[in-house]
Amino acid sequence: QVQLVESGGGLVQAGGSLRLSCAASGSRFDAMGWYRQAPGKERELVARVTSGGVAIYGDSVKGRFTISRDNAKNTVYLQMNSLKPEDTAVYYCNAAGYYNGVDYWGKGTLVTVSS
Repeated sequence: QVQLVESGGGLVQAGGSLRLSCAASGSRFDAMGWYRQAPGKERELVARVTSGGVAIYGDSVKGRFTISRDNAKNTVYLQMNSLKPEDTAVYYCNAAGYYNGVDYWGKGTLVTVSS
């Protein structure tokens, strides 16, 4: 059974940093990444990285966030620096199943950035 378990969310002041982690289990995964959803808004891509290490970022986080992964641990990380109040959202881990292409989702972790 596939499981994605996120950790690292919390409350931080504007300008601060947080690091999110997502440990995936139960399969082999291709691309892994992070999406976020703020109240009243649609879910949007934050960052995504392939198993080969190629990363893409949403425009609003470029230059501030860095995604990385440890393939041996099936874990993806999101280092978030220079956080802004508009980064406040529930952050969801996503992983694409290597064998079936199915998108798996974590339950989400809340990041709140105070001004």
